[in-house]
Amino acid sequence: MGNCCAAPARSSDIKKKRSKPNPFTLDCGGNPASGGSNKLVVLKDPTGNDINARYDLGCELGRGEFGVTYLCTDVETGEKLACKSISKKKLRTAVDVEDVRREVEIMKHMPKHPSIVTLKDTYEDDSAVHIVMELCEGGELFDRIVARGHYTERAAAHVLRTIVEVVQMCHLQGVMHRDLKPENFLFANKKETSPLKAIDFGLSVFFKPGERFNEIVGSPYYMAPEVLKRNYGPEVDIWSAGVILYILLCGVPPFWAETEQGVAQAIIRSVIDFKRDPWPKVSNNAKDLVKKMLDPDPSRRLSAQQVLEHPWLNDIKTAPNVSLGETVKARLKQFSVMNKLKKRALRVVAEYLSVEEVAGIKEAFDVMDTEKRGKVNLEELKTGLKNLGHQIPDTDIQILMDAADVDGDGSLNYGEFVAVSVHLRKMANDEHLHKAFAFFDRNGSGYIEIDELRDALNDEDDANTEEVINAIMHDVDTDKDGRISYEEFVTMMKAGTDWRKASRQYSRERFNSLSLKLIRDGSLQLAAEGR
Repeated sequence: MGNCCAAPARSSDIKKKRSKPNPFTLDCGGNPASGGSNKLVVLKDPTGNDINARYDLGCELGRGEFGVTYLCTDVETGEKLACKSISKKKLRTAVDVEDVRREVEIMKHMPKHPSIVTLKDTYEDDSAVHIVMELCEGGELFDRIVARGHYTERAAAHVLRTIVEVVQMCHLQGVMHRDLKPENFLFANKKETSPLKAIDFGLSVFFKPGERFNEIVGSPYYMAPEVLKRNYGPEVDIWSAGVILYILLCGVPPFWAETEQGVAQAIIRSVIDFKRDPWPKVSNNAKDLVKKMLDPDPSRRLSAQQVLEHPWLNDIKTAPNVSLGETVKARLKQFSVMNKLKKRALRVVAEYLSVEEVAGIKEAFDVMDTEKRGKVNLEELKTGLKNLGHQIPDTDIQILMDAADVDGDGSLNYGEFVAVSVHLRKMANDEHLHKAFAFFDRNGSGYIEIDELRDALNDEDDANTEEVINAIMHDVDTDKDGRISYEEFVTMMKAGTDWRKASRQYSRERFNSLSLKLIRDGSLQLAAEGR
């Protein structure tokens, strides 16, 4: 969601403008999940099939992998809302369809809570699913913190309490969030007293007590070690909240590296640094809570209730109200802006992935599935990959098969096959990253220069300070020639920050390959053996 420049409209004015077409009416090609038909049904019980009968879709507020979020106005009351419109054309697999269906079911299931965005209505037509929800226009968490003149432990404690209360409510309702991160929390409005709200349940899942999960999902920085080991439960949400707390207190993530593999290795090691500034002046209670939320053993990790009862949160008034310093605010600003830079680039990447990268995968699957069982076994995969020109050793094909075969039946269904195929295509070329780079390199010089970086970031948000722009350039420009080469851009894009708002399918594919590397270098085995 986010901010929109459109002024609030009066109800009488809105009704005159209701002829605006549905932005998805021209985006309804066939898709594999529906067998080429436009009659794919996603939602079990939508409010209706004509969103224009009740709502007017206005300016774009945000864009993700599958859809676009618009300012949405109730034509009867004039109330401003947000509508996430998900194109069916981009729901290519049964996994994608189930993700959207489950997200809506979870939002319907959650009771009304002051810190959880409210679902208003759902609509489904032949081309898209429309999720109408409460509008949060107060901005992102880190941006609000940076805008304040005084940032303290007490302020961080208030934020953490809200996040953990959301976790507690989710767990009480049998819901595991699985993607807690600062970007998934927005302020409802611009007021200083605005509530902070959880806005995204796209990777959430229902769970039963004792149930274990093995899908590798979420965002790199916030992923618990047991997720990488593919054996986890709801305790992962406390870990993610603990990572957010660490960042709130010092401005950088606790487990960081230049690559995703490095981030995963740091998570497995779970060594927390309390030496860098400002940790020496952070209270012992705050550090104790961080350690207990980031315990690598999920059986010892605090529950949501135990976090809320911890001395640092139990009486927030006792948390120090002394500023954590300008260094922390500067780090938070840089962290937030770097993520926005990546998001801007990945919006370009996502467009090419959606149209080009998955093209031909269904055809390849059908060719390899010689017995027409809807599955591809190991031998069929080996033969098919060789026929397609992939020179991959049999041992590596076996590893790919093991990683993608989530249901463990010894073969790949179409959804699992997509994961392998997209992975292989990304390994084969970086064409999509070249296109994203070209988006920033507006003068075609082969470099992203400081003015181009400034323009891109200021297009994305309110004007950023020169200190932030220079800090981003300093971090990405590794050879220090004052500009960003394509190679430096690729390094940034493949580093351990959030690659994108990932679907289950994409996240599984990307981190399966990461886990394979860890298995090869022994990190996961050593961690599993407790060494």
